[in-house]
Amino acid sequence: MRYWTRAFGVLLSALAPSASWCLEDATPLPAPAVDEVPAAGNKLETAVLSGGCFWGVQKVFQHVKGVQSAISGYAGGSQASAEYETVSTGRTGHAESVQIRFDPNIVSYGTILRIFFSVAHDPTQVNRQGPDIGPQYRSEIFVLNEEQRRVAQSYVRQLDQAGAFGGRKIATRIDSLPGFYPAEAYHQDFATLHPNHGYIVRYDLPKVQNLEQLYPDRFRHDPILVSASADGAGGMH
Repeated sequence: MRYWTRAFGVLLSALAPSASWCLEDATPLPAPAVDEVPAAGNKLETAVLSGGCFWGVQKVFQHVKGVQSAISGYAGGSQASAEYETVSTGRTGHAESVQIRFDPNIVSYGTILRIFFSVAHDPTQVNRQGPDIGPQYRSEIFVLNEEQRRVAQSYVRQLDQAGAFGGRKIATRIDSLPGFYPAEAYHQDFATLHPNHGYIVRYDLPKVQNLEQLYPDRFRHDPILVSASADGAGGMH
């Protein structure tokens, strides 16, 4: 499915005089009423989020101040099936995901979720994002501890009660993380390395534009790339 929509995105970008005509509307959201209190010291934290194609989600968080790395990968299934061709069948239990390592003294877990819900994807869609269809493109928060679960559940309730998405209920699942498996090297930093790719122009660059417009104080112009991060893309779990 993704390969067909990539070709469709190329056609759309070729027909469009500029990318601005297809700029998707971002959803300005309130800050979480409940958030984590960062632990003492300079310890980094980890969030794992699934919101459709990992190219765009990775790209968004690579531009967020306080994020130290954002790695595309797979979560929700077993390590044995964490490979693009099998995950793409939609039968492995995995979702395309991004592992985010961040400094909670600069950007909180709640703020990570605020950006996730408002500009990184549409949390009201079920088993799809835009043109990408299947459970591997579902909206899901994989929590690493009970504090993350508490913050995530509270924020979903807060947004639903506020009617933040025009009455549409949030479909995002919240589950414990069974494991995270990095995607193949060619998927890492894809949106940055291929900014003229039709799919990226149509579906992902507008997310970064929305991030800058809605959260200018959180935006970093130079993305933190996997190739330049201390974590890299190998051996993460």
